[in-house]
Amino acid sequence: MSDAVLKSDMQQIVVDEVFPHAPEILWKALTSGDLIARWLMPPNGFAPVEGRRFTFQTKAGGAWDGVIHCQVLEVRPNERLVYAWKSGHESNVGYGARLDTLVTMSLSKVEGGTRLTLVHSGFVTPNNDIAFNSMSEGWPKVFKQLDNVAAEQASPDSLH
Repeated sequence: MSDAVLKSDMQQIVVDEVFPHAPEILWKALTSGDLIARWLMPPNGFAPVEGRRFTFQTKAGGAWDGVIHCQVLEVRPNERLVYAWKSGHESNVGYGARLDTLVTMSLSKVEGGTRLTLVHSGFVTPNNDIAFNSMSEGWPKVFKQLDNVAAEQASPDSLH
């Protein structure tokens, strides 16, 4: 094989942050549909069950209807959640181009809270550059919202 074929044309987004919450609190925020809607976007049909299919709806563009098709691939309560994230349309270039990626969220207890590492992998360059750039900026913002939602769940005043 040539070097060009061996060269990787995939990118991934990694966001790694320590939250001042127990793993169970973050897990609830990551796996409850009502809470996911508050920090990411409303899921349709989500449950933390391996094999479960669900969708998100975002802004449509070109031939793409804006639906993000997901499937839960791995569930280890309070430790790891993995799902496929597929969207776009093959006729789109730029926004709404075909996207076939994987979202992996790993939690580990650390001093002062829980480390959450998100890896969103499988972005093919240059086709997915717009999605990659947008989500590279978006995931850190989403983590701030996730922290707020988790803090409310951890509050003694919250209704569990």
